[in-house]
Amino acid sequence: MKNIYDFQLFKDLIKTTQLIYQSGWAEKNSSNISVMIEESDLKEYLDIDKVIRVIDLTFDISSLACKYFIATATGSYFRNIKDNPESTLGIFKVAPNGKQLFLLWGYKGNNHFTSELPTHLMVHAARLKVDSKNRIVMHCHPDNIIAMSHMHELDDKAFTLSLWRTMTESIIVFPEGIGVIPWMVSGTNEIGIATSKKIKDYRLVVWPMHGIYGVGSTLNDVFGLLETVEKSAKMYLISKMYKELNNITNEQLIKIAEFYKLENVSYEFLE
Repeated sequence: MKNIYDFQLFKDLIKTTQLIYQSGWAEKNSSNISVMIEESDLKEYLDIDKVIRVIDLTFDISSLACKYFIATATGSYFRNIKDNPESTLGIFKVAPNGKQLFLLWGYKGNNHFTSELPTHLMVHAARLKVDSKNRIVMHCHPDNIIAMSHMHELDDKAFTLSLWRTMTESIIVFPEGIGVIPWMVSGTNEIGIATSKKIKDYRLVVWPMHGIYGVGSTLNDVFGLLETVEKSAKMYLISKMYKELNNITNEQLIKIAEFYKLENVSYEFLE
Protein backbone atom coordinates (compact mmCIF):
# COMPACT_ATOMS: atom_id res chain seq x y z
CA MET A 1 0.00 0.00 0.00
CA LYS A 2 1.26 3.47 -0.92
CA ASN A 3 2.12 6.18 1.63
CA ILE A 4 -0.75 8.66 2.07
CA TYR A 5 1.80 11.50 2.04
CA ASP A 6 2.56 10.62 -1.59
CA PHE A 7 -1.09 11.00 -2.64
CA GLN A 8 -1.14 13.93 -5.10
CA LEU A 9 -4.49 15.19 -3.83
CA PHE A 10 -3.06 15.21 -0.31
CA LYS A 11 -0.06 17.27 -1.48
CA ASP A 12 -2.30 19.67 -3.40
CA LEU A 13 -4.53 20.20 -0.38
CA ILE A 14 -1.61 21.09 1.86
CA LYS A 15 -0.24 23.44 -0.82
CA THR A 16 -3.64 25.15 -1.06
CA THR A 17 -3.84 25.71 2.70
CA GLN A 18 -0.47 27.47 2.48
CA LEU A 19 -1.61 29.64 -0.42
CA ILE A 20 -4.73 30.67 1.50
CA TYR A 21 -2.69 31.48 4.60
CA GLN A 22 -0.12 33.46 2.59
CA SER A 23 -2.98 35.41 0.99
CA GLY A 24 -4.04 36.53 4.46
CA TRP A 25 -7.39 34.75 4.33
CA ALA A 26 -6.82 32.32 7.21
CA GLU A 27 -6.08 34.17 10.43
CA LYS A 28 -5.68 31.99 13.53
CA ASN A 29 -7.83 28.85 13.12
CA SER A 30 -10.23 30.31 10.57
CA SER A 31 -10.89 28.83 7.13
CA ASN A 32 -11.57 25.23 6.23
CA ILE A 33 -11.51 22.90 3.23
CA SER A 34 -13.14 19.59 2.42
CA VAL A 35 -12.51 17.40 -0.62
CA MET A 36 -14.50 14.40 -1.81
CA ILE A 37 -12.21 11.48 -2.70
CA GLU A 38 -12.95 8.59 -5.03
CA GLU A 39 -12.85 5.21 -3.30
CA SER A 40 -10.71 3.76 -6.09
CA ASP A 41 -8.06 6.42 -5.45
CA LEU A 42 -8.15 6.22 -1.67
CA LYS A 43 -7.86 2.45 -1.37
CA GLU A 44 -4.36 2.66 -2.87
CA TYR A 45 -3.25 4.55 0.26
CA LEU A 46 -5.51 3.40 3.11
CA ASP A 47 -7.29 0.30 4.35
CA ILE A 48 -10.79 1.69 3.86
CA ASP A 49 -12.28 -1.01 6.08
CA LYS A 50 -10.19 -0.04 9.11
CA VAL A 51 -12.24 2.45 11.16
CA ILE A 52 -10.28 4.39 13.80
CA ARG A 53 -13.24 6.17 15.34
CA VAL A 54 -16.98 6.63 14.82
CA ILE A 55 -18.18 10.25 14.99
CA ASP A 56 -21.86 11.09 15.40
CA LEU A 57 -23.46 13.87 13.34
CA THR A 58 -26.24 16.22 14.46
CA PHE A 59 -27.89 16.08 11.03
CA ASP A 60 -28.74 13.52 8.37
CA ILE A 61 -26.63 13.52 5.22
CA SER A 62 -27.85 10.26 3.67
CA SER A 63 -27.37 11.61 0.15
CA LEU A 64 -23.61 11.34 0.74
CA ALA A 65 -23.73 7.87 2.31
CA CYS A 66 -20.58 5.80 1.71
CA LYS A 67 -18.68 8.70 0.14
CA TYR A 68 -15.15 9.60 1.27
CA PHE A 69 -13.77 13.00 2.26
CA ILE A 70 -10.68 14.70 3.62
CA ALA A 71 -11.34 17.81 5.72
CA THR A 72 -9.42 20.19 7.94
CA ALA A 73 -9.78 19.79 11.71
CA THR A 74 -11.50 22.14 14.10
CA GLY A 75 -9.02 24.58 15.62
CA SER A 76 -6.40 23.88 12.98
CA TYR A 77 -4.17 26.75 11.85
CA PHE A 78 -3.61 26.66 8.10
CA ARG A 79 -0.04 27.85 8.59
CA ASN A 80 0.70 24.69 10.63
CA ILE A 81 -1.01 22.04 8.49
CA LYS A 82 2.08 21.29 6.39
CA ASP A 83 4.07 20.52 9.56
CA ASN A 84 1.46 18.37 11.29
CA PRO A 85 -1.05 17.00 8.77
CA GLU A 86 -2.09 13.94 10.79
CA SER A 87 -3.46 16.15 13.58
CA THR A 88 -4.91 18.89 11.39
CA LEU A 89 -6.52 16.78 8.66
CA GLY A 90 -8.84 13.80 8.70
CA ILE A 91 -10.07 11.30 6.13
CA PHE A 92 -13.49 9.80 6.75
CA LYS A 93 -16.36 7.92 5.18
CA VAL A 94 -19.99 8.93 5.61
CA ALA A 95 -21.75 5.96 7.22
CA PRO A 96 -24.51 4.13 5.30
CA ASN A 97 -27.09 5.62 7.70
CA GLY A 98 -25.95 9.17 6.87
CA LYS A 99 -25.79 10.06 10.56
CA GLN A 100 -22.21 9.10 11.41
CA LEU A 101 -18.69 9.41 10.07
CA PHE A 102 -16.16 6.58 10.03
CA LEU A 103 -12.71 8.10 10.63
CA LEU A 104 -10.07 6.27 8.59
CA TRP A 105 -7.02 8.49 9.07
CA GLY A 106 -5.97 11.65 10.89
CA TYR A 107 -7.53 13.89 13.58
CA LYS A 108 -4.75 12.57 15.81
CA GLY A 109 -4.99 13.40 19.50
CA ASN A 110 -8.78 13.03 19.49
CA ASN A 111 -9.13 16.02 17.19
CA HIS A 112 -12.42 16.59 15.43
CA PHE A 113 -13.61 17.80 12.06
CA THR A 114 -14.11 21.51 11.40
CA SER A 115 -17.04 23.10 13.23
CA GLU A 116 -18.40 24.07 9.82
CA LEU A 117 -18.59 20.48 8.57
CA PRO A 118 -22.42 20.62 8.56
CA THR A 119 -22.21 23.38 5.97
CA HIS A 120 -19.49 21.58 4.02
CA LEU A 121 -21.42 18.33 3.70
CA MET A 122 -24.72 20.06 2.93
CA VAL A 123 -22.95 22.09 0.25
CA HIS A 124 -21.31 18.97 -1.23
CA ALA A 125 -24.71 17.25 -1.37
CA ALA A 126 -26.46 20.24 -2.95
CA ARG A 127 -23.74 20.98 -5.50
CA LEU A 128 -23.47 17.35 -6.66
CA LYS A 129 -27.11 17.53 -7.72
CA VAL A 130 -26.26 20.21 -10.29
CA ASP A 131 -22.60 19.37 -10.99
CA SER A 132 -21.54 15.74 -10.77
CA LYS A 133 -17.87 16.75 -11.09
CA ASN A 134 -17.86 18.93 -7.97
CA ARG A 135 -15.31 17.75 -5.41
CA ILE A 136 -14.13 20.82 -3.49
CA VAL A 137 -15.72 23.02 -0.82
CA MET A 138 -13.50 25.87 0.39
CA HIS A 139 -14.23 28.50 3.04
CA CYS A 140 -11.96 31.42 3.89
CA HIS A 141 -11.92 35.04 5.05
CA PRO A 142 -10.81 37.37 2.22
CA ASP A 143 -10.35 40.93 3.50
CA ASN A 144 -12.05 42.83 0.72
CA ILE A 145 -15.09 40.59 0.36
CA ILE A 146 -15.72 40.97 4.10
CA ALA A 147 -15.23 44.75 3.92
CA MET A 148 -17.53 45.02 0.91
CA SER A 149 -20.27 43.16 2.79
CA HIS A 150 -20.23 45.93 5.43
CA MET A 151 -21.12 48.70 3.00
CA HIS A 152 -23.01 47.00 0.18
CA GLU A 153 -26.59 45.85 -0.29
CA LEU A 154 -26.74 42.13 0.58
CA ASP A 155 -28.52 40.98 -2.54
CA ASP A 156 -27.35 38.47 -5.17
CA LYS A 157 -28.01 40.71 -8.15
CA ALA A 158 -26.68 43.94 -6.65
CA PHE A 159 -23.52 42.32 -5.25
CA THR A 160 -22.83 40.50 -8.52
CA LEU A 161 -23.30 43.58 -10.70
CA SER A 162 -20.93 45.65 -8.58
CA LEU A 163 -18.21 43.05 -9.10
CA TRP A 164 -18.96 42.41 -12.76
CA ARG A 165 -18.90 46.14 -13.53
CA THR A 166 -15.59 46.68 -11.74
CA MET A 167 -13.32 44.24 -13.56
CA THR A 168 -13.66 42.68 -17.02
CA GLU A 169 -12.54 39.21 -15.89
CA SER A 170 -15.28 38.93 -13.26
CA ILE A 171 -18.14 37.91 -15.55
CA ILE A 172 -15.77 35.55 -17.38
CA VAL A 173 -14.73 33.76 -14.18
CA PHE A 174 -18.10 33.70 -12.39
CA PRO A 175 -20.74 34.22 -15.12
CA GLU A 176 -23.54 32.84 -12.96
CA GLY A 177 -22.89 35.55 -10.36
CA ILE A 178 -22.52 35.37 -6.59
CA GLY A 179 -24.95 34.31 -3.89
CA VAL A 180 -25.28 36.26 -0.66
CA ILE A 181 -26.98 34.99 2.50
CA PRO A 182 -28.07 37.10 5.49
CA TRP A 183 -25.73 37.28 8.49
CA MET A 184 -26.10 34.07 10.52
CA VAL A 185 -24.22 32.31 13.32
CA SER A 186 -21.53 30.10 11.77
CA GLY A 187 -21.21 26.41 12.59
CA THR A 188 -24.97 25.90 12.81
CA ASN A 189 -27.15 23.63 10.71
CA GLU A 190 -29.21 26.70 9.77
CA ILE A 191 -26.34 28.46 8.00
CA GLY A 192 -25.52 25.20 6.26
CA ILE A 193 -29.06 24.95 4.92
CA ALA A 194 -29.03 28.57 3.73
CA THR A 195 -25.66 28.15 2.01
CA SER A 196 -26.61 24.86 0.36
CA LYS A 197 -29.70 26.49 -1.16
CA LYS A 198 -27.61 29.25 -2.74
CA ILE A 199 -24.85 26.91 -3.89
CA LYS A 200 -27.21 25.21 -6.32
CA ASP A 201 -27.14 28.39 -8.42
CA TYR A 202 -23.74 29.88 -7.59
CA ARG A 203 -20.20 28.56 -7.06
CA LEU A 204 -19.54 31.46 -4.69
CA VAL A 205 -21.62 32.34 -1.63
CA VAL A 206 -20.79 35.32 0.59
CA TRP A 207 -21.24 35.11 4.35
CA PRO A 208 -21.59 38.81 5.26
CA MET A 209 -19.15 40.15 7.85
CA HIS A 210 -17.49 36.74 7.87
CA GLY A 211 -16.13 35.31 4.61
CA ILE A 212 -17.00 33.32 1.51
CA TYR A 213 -17.60 29.77 0.28
CA GLY A 214 -16.34 28.53 -3.07
CA VAL A 215 -16.89 25.20 -4.83
CA GLY A 216 -15.57 23.43 -7.90
CA SER A 217 -13.95 20.35 -9.37
CA THR A 218 -10.31 21.02 -8.42
CA LEU A 219 -8.43 22.86 -5.69
CA ASN A 220 -6.67 24.96 -8.30
CA ASP A 221 -9.94 26.07 -9.90
CA VAL A 222 -11.60 27.02 -6.63
CA PHE A 223 -8.58 28.95 -5.37
CA GLY A 224 -8.51 30.83 -8.68
CA LEU A 225 -12.21 31.58 -8.34
CA LEU A 226 -11.64 33.04 -4.88
CA GLU A 227 -8.60 35.02 -6.05
CA THR A 228 -10.67 36.64 -8.78
CA VAL A 229 -13.65 37.61 -6.64
CA GLU A 230 -11.35 39.00 -3.94
CA LYS A 231 -9.40 41.06 -6.52
CA SER A 232 -12.67 42.40 -7.92
CA ALA A 233 -13.90 43.35 -4.43
CA LYS A 234 -10.60 45.14 -3.79
CA MET A 235 -10.94 47.13 -7.03
CA TYR A 236 -14.56 47.95 -6.14
CA LEU A 237 -13.60 49.33 -2.73
CA ILE A 238 -10.68 51.34 -4.12
CA SER A 239 -12.88 52.87 -6.81
CA LYS A 240 -15.40 53.98 -4.17
CA MET A 241 -12.69 56.10 -2.54
CA TYR A 242 -12.70 58.41 -5.54
CA LYS A 243 -15.15 59.97 -7.97
CA GLU A 244 -16.05 57.16 -10.33
CA LEU A 245 -16.02 58.21 -13.99
CA ASN A 246 -16.27 54.80 -15.67
CA ASN A 247 -17.50 51.28 -15.19
CA ILE A 248 -18.54 48.38 -17.41
CA THR A 249 -22.10 48.79 -18.67
CA ASN A 250 -24.73 46.08 -19.00
CA GLU A 251 -24.38 46.22 -22.78
CA GLN A 252 -20.63 45.72 -22.51
CA LEU A 253 -21.10 42.80 -20.12
CA ILE A 254 -23.40 41.16 -22.66
CA LYS A 255 -20.76 41.68 -25.37
CA ILE A 256 -18.16 39.96 -23.18
CA ALA A 257 -20.49 37.02 -22.54
CA GLU A 258 -21.30 36.65 -26.24
CA PHE A 259 -17.69 36.98 -27.42
CA TYR A 260 -16.41 34.34 -25.00
CA LYS A 261 -19.51 32.17 -25.46
CA LEU A 262 -19.94 32.03 -21.69
CA GLU A 263 -22.31 29.45 -20.26
CA ASN A 264 -24.70 29.82 -17.31
CA VAL A 265 -24.67 33.62 -17.48
CA SER A 266 -27.29 35.24 -15.22
CA TYR A 267 -28.60 37.47 -18.00
CA GLU A 268 -31.60 38.36 -15.82
CA PHE A 269 -29.20 40.50 -13.77
CA LEU A 270 -28.58 42.59 -16.89
CA GLU A 271 -32.20 43.35 -17.73
